[in-house]
Amino acid sequence: MTTILITGTGRGIGLELARQALAKGWTVYGSARSAVTDPDAHICHHPKFHDLVFDVTDHQAVRAAAAQVSEPIDILINNAGIIGPERQSTLDMDFDGFAKTLAVNTLAPLAVAQAFLPHLKRSSTPRILTISSQMGRMSYAKSDHIAYRASKAAVNKVMQGLATDLKPMGIAVALVHPGWVRTDMGGEGADIDAATSAGGILALAEGLTLDGTGQFANWDGSAAEW
Repeated sequence: MTTILITGTGRGIGLELARQALAKGWTVYGSARSAVTDPDAHICHHPKFHDLVFDVTDHQAVRAAAAQVSEPIDILINNAGIIGPERQSTLDMDFDGFAKTLAVNTLAPLAVAQAFLPHLKRSSTPRILTISSQMGRMSYAKSDHIAYRASKAAVNKVMQGLATDLKPMGIAVALVHPGWVRTDMGGEGADIDAATSAGGILALAEGLTLDGTGQFANWDGSAAEW
């Protein structure tokens, strides 16, 4: 049976990913900065849900959490992310906020992947899927939320490089645009709900093989622009 690690399970897409993975009968390791307490998710006391409490930017805490897990990890989904500071234009930048955005959205996915790499190596079908965004594509010249856009463009490149390095080990790595989702980040006017996005993301994770490593897809499986 599949064992999955999902970061950012405290709310939104991450919480829904955990719920749907449990519904499939999978074992779920979920991480957030505090324990999952959402009663509507019905996962808090699920026997196959294991709550790992750590901040993805605290690399020592990430490594300590990995040391607590003894079983192989089949799928890692790097979901934790932030939209960035209120001031994030090229003409008026909160640089501390920019640095935090990069720490969460770009550096943390790599740190989590490195920490749990030994667990992935022990799986017969190891896969890493990182939530990115079409807002980071280089063909899109809009400059609003530039810290967020830059962090997603950067994580695309980092994960592309990781895919190259892990392919000889048999570990597939890909990126996914989750869509414009009705969450705290996406807002009420977004196109799709978290359940729809999460279902598509899990389907991508299930079907990911080395043939698709290094690729960037939309939540519905169609190819995404870099």
